Amino acid sequence: MPREEIRSDRSASQAGSEFFNTLQEMSRDWMTRATAEVELSLKLSKKLTDAHSAPDAVAAYQEWLNEEMGARAEDARLLMSSGQKFVDASSRFLSSSWTSARPRSTCVGKAA
Repeated sequence: MPREEIRSDRSASQAGSEFFNTLQEMSRDWMTRATAEVELSLKLSKKLTDAHSAPDAVAAYQEWLNEEMGARAEDARLLMSSGQKFVDASSRFLSSSWTSARPRSTCVGKAA
């Protein structure tokens, strides 16, 4: 196999691996965020259960709302960051697939 073909196959494989790793990282990040969301909801539930008055309940909601707004800002930042990583990895993967899929030159015999 010519050296050029081996090199393009390696770059396609590397780009595919990078693309897959990016998807795994995005998945882990979003699962972490989902877990944090559940924990925040459970924390609110516990505080509301422990509240003995309306002002205690209002304070619990205010704390929850502050944390929720911070979490939404973090989600937006993560979405932008993940989106950029996805686009970059996709571009590299597709461009390496495109270059490795191009027709290879072949030797043509002499016409009789």
